[in-house]
Amino acid sequence: MSILLSPIAAAVLVLALPAAAQELSAKPELPTKEQLAKDNNLFLTIARKALKWDVPTEPVHIAGPLYFVGTAGLSSWLFATSEGHILLNTGMPGSGPMIVDSIKKLGFKAEDIKIIINGHGHADHAGDFAFMKKLSGAQLAIMEPDVAMIEDGGKSDFHYGKDWKIMGQPPVKVDRVLRDGDTVKLGEVILTAYNTPGHTRGSTTWVTTVVEGGKVYSVAFPDGGGFNPGYRVAGPAPSYSGMTEDYRRTHHTWEMLKPDIWGGHHTEYFDLEGKRERAKTEGVAAWVDPEGYRRFVAGKKSAFEKEVDEELSEPQAEGK
Repeated sequence: MSILLSPIAAAVLVLALPAAAQELSAKPELPTKEQLAKDNNLFLTIARKALKWDVPTEPVHIAGPLYFVGTAGLSSWLFATSEGHILLNTGMPGSGPMIVDSIKKLGFKAEDIKIIINGHGHADHAGDFAFMKKLSGAQLAIMEPDVAMIEDGGKSDFHYGKDWKIMGQPPVKVDRVLRDGDTVKLGEVILTAYNTPGHTRGSTTWVTTVVEGGKVYSVAFPDGGGFNPGYRVAGPAPSYSGMTEDYRRTHHTWEMLKPDIWGGHHTEYFDLEGKRERAKTEGVAAWVDPEGYRRFVAGKKSAFEKEVDEELSEPQAEGK
């Protein structure tokens, strides 16, 4: 039986497909969780089409030096400072030219990007790091556990490594290896990197502050708390050793943060379009959403614990 829940996010499709996926098939039946878990290519194909990962959208100013420059479905963030720019994420391979166009529309130059950082090393967020680094000569700074998958194009990923061409990307050399609590600084911007593993071992939640209209806003970009079809998050054989504990620590880290503004790495997480529309009249107030952040964290935590319960309830084969 097909299960239909809230919209999936690019590498966080958990249980089913969004309603938009119905447009991809004339049949009323959608792929099940089990079918998606067995076929990574099916998962990726549906997610890309249903969630518009490869569709360009207009860039928008958020607050202070922070701008959205991603696609309709995937978030890329630009911090424009007096000493150049920081880029947080690209999208899938091929997204680079769309991001460059968005940066130009804002009156900036992609060639002025000095530092590139990310949430985690899957192709939907790191797919065009090689393109952007070649264009700008920027330093690429990655959390230590994800360095290998960035440099080998995804072959070392614990889940997608066997199908690395599906969720992989052109390999690129990492210039700076980050560790939990490290900071990235450029001009007026200081970003703190927290290793929040689970989705990948090197998933990174970024925290900073921005100033708009004389007011300081705390900003967070949470990452690491979602899981994809085929992940085993608990039980005797998780996808990697210590995975269950990693997820719970990540959720706890998220709960300790109290951002005014937050940005998910998938646009449906934080209602990009709704906030963009409201910002036309409300300004920065449209992006202030501490309650939305709390709901996001609670939702990810609840989905994870439900998955744990389901996995632990599965009948065990004799002798195990």
